Amino acid sequence: MKKPSSKIRDEIARLQEQLKLAETREAERIGRIALKAGLGEIEMDEGELQVAFEDLVKRFRGGKARTTGGKGAGGAGEGSTPTAQNPPGAAEGRTDEA
Repeated sequence: MKKPSSKIRDEIARLQEQLKLAETREAERIGRIALKAGLGEIEMDEGELQVAFEDLVKRFRGGKARTTGGKGAGGAGEGSTPTAQNPPGAAEGRTDEA
């Protein structure tokens, strides 16, 4: 039996509220941890901080982290730069033989 559209809308609204609450809990947890680690004392623009967090996520998910390159570095969505652990050409299996 199909659900009427009004019940589906009610369910969506309920799920959106659950999502909002879950995101709030996660943000508060991460915020507390970041403050305990001293992140609140670091002066860094939001874009750089987001890139650093994205690198942290990649690190823990087994991906390659990119370097931020300091102030003026590219934001999220731009090409990644190799890290010291992954020198240029390492991923492609290149050797620098002449």
